[in-house]
Amino acid sequence: MDATQGIDRRAAPPPDVPGVGEVTARIKDCLEGRFADIWVAGEVTNLTRAASGHVYLALKDDTAILRGVVWRGALPLLAIEPEDGLEVVCHGRVEVYPPRGTYQLTIDRMHAVGTGALEAKLRRLHATLEAEGLFSPQRKRPLPPFPGRIAVVTSPAGAALHDFLQTLRGRWPAAEVIVVPTRVQGAGAAVEVARALERAARLVPAVDVIAVVRGGGSLEDLWAFNEEPLVRAVAASPIPVVAGVGHEIDVTLADLAADVRALTPTDAAVRISPDRRQLLAAVAAFDQRLHAGLLRRTATAREWLERLAGARMLVDPSWILSDRRSILDTHDARLKRLVAGAIERARERLAAAAGRLDAVSPLAILARGYSVTWTEADGVRATRPLVSVEAVAAGTRLVTQLASGRIHSRVEGIEWAEEATMATSAGNVRGDRTQGGGDDGA
Repeated sequence: MDATQGIDRRAAPPPDVPGVGEVTARIKDCLEGRFADIWVAGEVTNLTRAASGHVYLALKDDTAILRGVVWRGALPLLAIEPEDGLEVVCHGRVEVYPPRGTYQLTIDRMHAVGTGALEAKLRRLHATLEAEGLFSPQRKRPLPPFPGRIAVVTSPAGAALHDFLQTLRGRWPAAEVIVVPTRVQGAGAAVEVARALERAARLVPAVDVIAVVRGGGSLEDLWAFNEEPLVRAVAASPIPVVAGVGHEIDVTLADLAADVRALTPTDAAVRISPDRRQLLAAVAAFDQRLHAGLLRRTATAREWLERLAGARMLVDPSWILSDRRSILDTHDARLKRLVAGAIERARERLAAAAGRLDAVSPLAILARGYSVTWTEADGVRATRPLVSVEAVAAGTRLVTQLASGRIHSRVEGIEWAEEATMATSAGNVRGDRTQGGGDDGA
């Protein structure tokens, strides 16, 4: 049967019919009064970030969609950064927007449903950043052995800062600590910590090392240290970074990207600073070794001086001169003997050579009655002596060398030796015969 049956369509409306605004106001009062403090579970979808900083989204399940909004001021209160596809549980209140006649959930708290979705996202981001080399051991830089200025990036209200400072004061009170405050949890915390890291790296005078510390918590509490902006900021820091986030079993991506991973904030202070007590003990040990070494050197020097003072050289310096004079005399006598012997041997060698030279000397031959004759022309003597009368003629000037001097003479005539005449005649005969034979042959 039609639901409208029984209604009198001709009946006039009552005189006090409410308007749209009044009805909407009643709905607003009803909804907002009844749903002012509710929890809603669903999957984030249609997420939009406005330029104003507000985040608009929707929560959905298999049967319905509920619009929601996170005002800019409430973003730091969220445990995680909202993303499309993330299963969450949200707290807030239902509000009606009269101009559009719509309602939405105004969210002030948000948590992930379980850890499955977060862990899956963590594994994907880890694989991406590892492939880029952000976790490579070759990137790690050594920490300065004696840091003078240390920057601590953390929440000033957290217990992590207290633990860090207390440990550092006990180990290395000489260091100057600069706290760079930031949120370390909730939506947007990753970006804030990354900016704090950049501020710490720009401090003047420059710091020697940067510590990023936070206390322990769940995966959701520590999620800011697994977000990409913070991990990349840690890897890009120009100053060595020590990450001490959570407890010993907590390992975040920021820990892997840091130059040194500390197990806790207290351990971060230990890894950054040298132990003052150990250094003092080492200095004391060096002082003792130095003192003992100086004593040994002094004793050795004293013993050497005592031996030197009793030495004959210092007791009677004239002994040195007499000893050196005796040595000099010995060397002088030996040198004279050597020189005399060398001269005598040289004299004997010279006499022997003179005897051999005298035996073959032309002067010795001349002394036995022989002479040497050269031709002379215009006062210039020939270079070679005469060996035959063929080279002279009547009137040729001659120079004859005797043992006692020279004789200058002129050729009056030439007389051939009999053997030379016969040899010349025989040569002429052979020549005639040869010539005659040639004629006969002709």
